[in-house]
Amino acid sequence: MQSNILTEVFLPLALAIIMLGMGLSLMVEDFKRILLYPKAITVGIINQIVLLPLAAFAVVALQGIKAELAVGLIILSACPGGPTSNLISHLSRGDTALSISLTVVSSLITVLTIPFLVNYAIVQFIPGGEQQPLPVFKTIISVLVITLIPVAIGMAVRKRKPSLAQKLDRPVKILSAVFLFIIIAGALFKEKDNLVGFFQLIGPAALLLNLLTMAVGYGTSRLTNHSLKQSLTIAIESGIQNGTLGIAIATTLLNNATMSIPAAIYSLIMFVTSIGIIWWGNRAIPQVKGEV
Repeated sequence: MQSNILTEVFLPLALAIIMLGMGLSLMVEDFKRILLYPKAITVGIINQIVLLPLAAFAVVALQGIKAELAVGLIILSACPGGPTSNLISHLSRGDTALSISLTVVSSLITVLTIPFLVNYAIVQFIPGGEQQPLPVFKTIISVLVITLIPVAIGMAVRKRKPSLAQKLDRPVKILSAVFLFIIIAGALFKEKDNLVGFFQLIGPAALLLNLLTMAVGYGTSRLTNHSLKQSLTIAIESGIQNGTLGIAIATTLLNNATMSIPAAIYSLIMFVTSIGIIWWGNRAIPQVKGEV
């Protein structure tokens, strides 16, 4: 996925539409939930903003991943959760309100943390100035434009035209799913000649990171006396990342196709593990209102 019309125009547009769809499902009241769940929000954010990147660095060291692929995995770990995590939380009978709140908060924080974390990874894994660092200000503006601003637009539509938002909700979700598939398929197709090797190199690491972060998210939540619904949600938010944003950062801001591969492969793996989460959640959590 070298720099071309696909990465320069289509990819940011696709991500913006995905985030617009998220905004159509949000209301101002969703932000008030942050005050209702301060403990759960704190545990969830620590898992996603602090423990997830640390786990990614640990997996890179453990698996012996080098250069661009190592940076790509760190890029993925620096990204916030996305609409996919909210959907999986809902399908697995988790706390959807908490999931939405965590996604909103992590999206705000990672606007600032992404450039610094990614640049640190570049210095660590690609010495000698072979890879230009992320421009901090440009990255912050770019992430704002293609993530938070579309969310704000979606929320404005829902507030001013709730009937229109309701009509748009399903088509935008379908369009988002199609875009997500095209983006992941495009990233993998561009590197098709090296795909088997990439899967061998990064597949086990991506699976380990996914399972490890969800296990840590669940464990820390239970240790801090959160309900089963909340713990499951925090686990999902810890392990389900916005892979589309990771691909966009690698291909449009860093202009490095190889760095997009970990995010693409991780996205495929997390969909597979999500099936298990949904199955377990539906068995473990009764279909009744209230905490477990």
